[in-house]
Amino acid sequence: MADAFDQLQRKLDPALRVNRAGSTVDHVLVSLPSFSVSESILSHYADRIPSLEHRYLMAVLIAGRIPACEILFVSTKRPDQVVVDYYISLIPADRRASARVQVLAIDDGTTNSVAGKIAADPAFQARIRELIAGRPAFIEPWNVTETEQEMALALGIPVNGTRPDLRPLGFKSAGRRLFRQAGVPLPEGREDVHTLSDAEDAVLEVLARRPGATGVVIKHDDSGAGDGNVVLDLEPMADAPNPVAWLRSQLEALPDWYRADLAAQGGVVEERVAGTRFSSPSAQVDIRPDGSVQVLATHEQVLGGPSNQVYLGCRFPADPGYAPELARHAHAIGLELARAGALGRFAVDFVCAADGDGPWRVYAIEVNLRKGGTTHPYAALRNLVPGRYEPDAGRWTANMDGRTRAYSATDNLLDPRWTGLDPGAVINAVRDAGLEFTDATGTGVVLYMLSGLGIDGRLGFVAIGYTPEDAEALAARVRGAIDGLVA
Repeated sequence: MADAFDQLQRKLDPALRVNRAGSTVDHVLVSLPSFSVSESILSHYADRIPSLEHRYLMAVLIAGRIPACEILFVSTKRPDQVVVDYYISLIPADRRASARVQVLAIDDGTTNSVAGKIAADPAFQARIRELIAGRPAFIEPWNVTETEQEMALALGIPVNGTRPDLRPLGFKSAGRRLFRQAGVPLPEGREDVHTLSDAEDAVLEVLARRPGATGVVIKHDDSGAGDGNVVLDLEPMADAPNPVAWLRSQLEALPDWYRADLAAQGGVVEERVAGTRFSSPSAQVDIRPDGSVQVLATHEQVLGGPSNQVYLGCRFPADPGYAPELARHAHAIGLELARAGALGRFAVDFVCAADGDGPWRVYAIEVNLRKGGTTHPYAALRNLVPGRYEPDAGRWTANMDGRTRAYSATDNLLDPRWTGLDPGAVINAVRDAGLEFTDATGTGVVLYMLSGLGIDGRLGFVAIGYTPEDAEALAARVRGAIDGLVA
C-alpha cells in the first residue's frame, strides 16, 4: 500500500500548482474534515464531532478567491442549506453566481471517521469520482492516518498531508527531539517516559536543572486538544517531610487509564514554564511538495479547562513582542519536517513567559502534524481578505487596501438557552446587528459550527477587524446579538 500511495502522491504537486488565485485550470478541492483520532479524543467531543466537521465549511470561501476551483465538502451530517447559502453569500458578489460548491454527507450509522466511511462505501467513492470527472483534484484532510490513505487510494486522489508512517513525528517525544535538531529552545524535561519511575526521575531532573520550577506537565505522546495532559503543582513538595515520597504519591494518584496509556504509548515530562506575563501562542505553517516551507500565521491561543490545557479559541496575530521569533522557529522546524518527508499543514505550539518588564522567553512545546483550531479562522481571513502574512513584522496586509487585518475567534461561544435556535435566525441576528462580514470593508463577523446550536447551544465565529482592538470590539458584541433571540 505504501508504494501505491507514494505513486498516487506524485499527482499532488501538479494539483496544488493550479490551486492558486488567477488559475484558469478547472480543478477540484475535496475538503475532508475527517477526525481519525484516538477513542479518548473522540469521547472528549462525543456528539459534537459533526459540528466540529462543519468548521471546515470555510473551504467554500475558496470559490471566491480561486473561481477555477470547485469545492467538494464531505462530512458525516449534511449542514442545513441555509448555512451553505450563508457561506456562499460571503463570496464577493461578482463571483458568487459562478461559485461551484458540492456538499455531501455520509452517515452509515457507525462511529468511523468520514474517511473510514468513504473507504468502506464503493458506491459513495464512485459518486465522488463522477463529480470530479477526471479533473485535477486533491484532498485537504484534517489529519492523515492509514484510514485516509486507504480512502485516497480507493478514490485515486492525492492527499495534501503527511503520509501515515511519518505521523509519529508529531508525537510529544519526537517533537522535543525535533526542536533540539532545529536549534529551537524547549522547556527542561525528558521524553520517552513510560512508567511512574520514569516520570519521577524526570521531575527530579527538572528540579535539579531548574530549582525554581513550580510545576511540570505530563503529556501522553499521542494526544491533542489538551487531552492527555496533567499539570502537577510542585510548590507543596518543598514543605513535605519527604519530598520524594510526596512526589511518588502524587504520581501514584494518577488515574489507572492515564497510567495505562502512558505505559503503552509513552509521553513526556517537562517544566511548566511560568512568569508574571505568560502566553500560549502558536504558528501555522505549510510544507509544499517541493520541500519549501511557508509560515502562514502566528496566533495567541485562548486556553481553558481545569488546568488551562484545553483549546477554546485564538487571536491573530500573535504579540509583536515575539511573533517574528515564533516565525523563525516555526520555519526552522518546518525545514526539519520537510527533510523527513512531511507535507501540508502543521502547527507548532509555544509558551512564552516574562518577568516584569523583562524580555520574553520563548519555548516550543508541541508539533501538531495536522490541521487544528487555528486553521478555519485563518481560512476565513485568507479567502475573504486575500493578502500576505509578513513573518518579520507579524502582520497581515490586505491586497484590497494595503491595511492590516486582525481577528478574534472562538469555537466555544456557548449558552444553554440557545440550544435549538435556528441557524438562519442566528445568522440574521448577527446581520441585523451590523456585525456580519462585508467585502466592501473586509471586516466583520463570520459564523461557523452553527450545527452545534442543536446539540448544546454552542457555535463559533471569527471577528475580523483592522486591528486587534477592532476585532475584539466586534467579538464582544456577538453574544448580545444572539441573546436577543431568547430575551
